[in-house]
Amino acid sequence: MSGSGVGEEIGALGARSRALAVLRVRGRAAGVALLPAAVAVVLLAGGVTGSLTGGSWDTARWVVTGVAVVVLLCAAGVAAVIARARPALSPTVEIAERSAPDLYRLVRDLADRLNVPAPSSIALTPDCDSWLEDRTHPAHALAAAPTAPTGPNEPGASSRRSGASRRSAPAAPVLVIGSPFLWWMRVAELRAVLAPVVAGTGPASHPDIAAARRFVRGLDAAVALAGRHDLGLIRRAALGFVGRIARLMLRACAEHAALMERGVASAASERAQGVDYGLRIVAQEQVGLAYAGWDRLLTRVALPAWRMGRWPSRLDVGVVSALTELSRRDRLAEGFTSRLGERPACDLLEEPGAVDEAASLLAARLFHGGPATSGPDWSPVDWQQYPEEVVDRKWRTEAARLHRVLDDMGVRRSARPGDPTADAVPGPTLDRVMDHLAGQGEEAGDTLAASISAEVAREEAEAVPPEPTAAAGTAGDALALRGTDPLPLFPLMPPRTGRELLADHVTAMVCCAAVDTAGAAPGLDWLDGPALLMDGKRRTDLAAGVLSLVEDGDGEPLRVWLASTGVRPEKPVRLV
Repeated sequence: MSGSGVGEEIGALGARSRALAVLRVRGRAAGVALLPAAVAVVLLAGGVTGSLTGGSWDTARWVVTGVAVVVLLCAAGVAAVIARARPALSPTVEIAERSAPDLYRLVRDLADRLNVPAPSSIALTPDCDSWLEDRTHPAHALAAAPTAPTGPNEPGASSRRSGASRRSAPAAPVLVIGSPFLWWMRVAELRAVLAPVVAGTGPASHPDIAAARRFVRGLDAAVALAGRHDLGLIRRAALGFVGRIARLMLRACAEHAALMERGVASAASERAQGVDYGLRIVAQEQVGLAYAGWDRLLTRVALPAWRMGRWPSRLDVGVVSALTELSRRDRLAEGFTSRLGERPACDLLEEPGAVDEAASLLAARLFHGGPATSGPDWSPVDWQQYPEEVVDRKWRTEAARLHRVLDDMGVRRSARPGDPTADAVPGPTLDRVMDHLAGQGEEAGDTLAASISAEVAREEAEAVPPEPTAAAGTAGDALALRGTDPLPLFPLMPPRTGRELLADHVTAMVCCAAVDTAGAAPGLDWLDGPALLMDGKRRTDLAAGVLSLVEDGDGEPLRVWLASTGVRPEKPVRLV
């Protein structure tokens, strides 16, 4: 047996032994529940045979029998909740086989080479990761059933089409692939990265490991169910008891479950050693690069659009542009762009545009909490429209908010020598902002930052989307597999501080003045998001002057910058 075969066998044996340890926790719990019943049977048998008779034995017999009945009823209730509690399901865009036959063929060929069962289906997630997910719970099959027809290009269409072909829960796990991988990686690289993931279907098919995983997921689902806040008083009390029992068993088997998963991963990795091992080393470098580019794209490019009520509909296409730009800037990434001449993995999809749109909407929902469907205040935007629809609108919206706050504070423009309009109602000029911050220093900045924070918080509270209803959760979005469960939210960034908001608003005001008075234009930088273009080139030297004004109350550096670029701060700007 080869070295990799020995390593695989060791990992598999370790995983099975830990699975048995997890199942022993379940067995001990069942034994504890049955112990009073066993004692009651002994006492009842003693009474029938006449060996255990008398007043004290009769009393003990009835007391223990009553306790046994109560314990059995409680145990049955706990077991029923654990068995029926629906485990958490990762939000994904499910890909039907007819919408990606080449991708399914690649995965099945990979499973044949690894001599493991093929995954039951394929789904995409807007993240740089891949894994196998068990969706054998009956509730998952029910949630995946479609309830409304949809067009082929509608986001989430592939998710509901696949549900039509699966009326029962699949036996094998689902392969979840990070959508950025399909657009950035080449076909051979994707196969190399997926090899150890697909190899995990082998250990997953072992009865002991499968049973242990179902038990642990059931405990986790029961704990989550007990922690819900929308339960009535009686259900909350009953499920609270179940939750405590489930948490106790989870603590007892947590270490064994973790070591079991480690053994499964080790066995899968060893099995995949013989498949594209050399290429996998190179592909892993692409995984790290894709993660870096995806994070920058979401936080710097997508997040400003989401805050404006627009969601970029081609995030995966954007990550290719972002990574290409990163390769150009970072000398460590030189040579990666030469890969772009090879066949990208997204060619394995029949409709990559529709899949990208569905994944982009899912990303907006997961990382920002956007609505499930498009509307007047939540609409898609193409990359060509981004500068005008997002960047320019963002600047003018923030500039309008800044002047609205100044109006509420009663701020007027400072008097200048020979200026007869100093006491007039000020217009939306950059001078007004600079005079206010530079004239009163740190105190003025703190007050203005607090007022802007309050205004932003008020606007966000008014714009909170309604909770999805059952119809919205099953008929119209890419997350039909989740049913009516509330979508988890994973914020990309912590809330901005007051000073950060103030700097953003002052920057927006400067950019508006530059566009309106100096011929500048809004632009898009794939790694840094909204950009100010002058003479076709991005200006990166604005931040220092803005920070000097906001943090120190010193407006001179910014005025020097304005003079050097021809921006006229005394001219009113156009607001939204």
